[in-house]
Amino acid sequence: MKPANIIISVVGAIIRVALIVLAVYAVYRGALLCYDYGYRIFTEPAISSGEGRTVTVAVTEDMSASDIGHLLENKGLIRDSRLFVLQYYLSEYLKDVKPGIFELNTSMTVEEMMEVMSLGDDDDGADQKTGE
Repeated sequence: MKPANIIISVVGAIIRVALIVLAVYAVYRGALLCYDYGYRIFTEPAISSGEGRTVTVAVTEDMSASDIGHLLENKGLIRDSRLFVLQYYLSEYLKDVKPGIFELNTSMTVEEMMEVMSLGDDDDGADQKTGE
């Protein structure tokens, strides 16, 4: 066998091993990310404990779950808007969130916020409660 053929075979083997290592690493990182999101969907705590801070948010009729998530994240009520979207689609409040002006608190969980937002202005005719 010629030395050039041996070098090409060794380099080819190194490249294949490197690609396999990269693929295994990508699958590992993906699995960790999926597990983290899956766990946080059902166990994400409120931003703060105790009294918290009350924030007024306005949800309009044309807002999607993603838009609401970005709004809540920008107001400091949630940590991750993408996680909110997953929580929304897996919650019992799917399609129940109504437009309106809501008083939400940083001590509320996402589920509690969705519960308040699902009441809407039609149910009680007044501004929404803070969930306390």
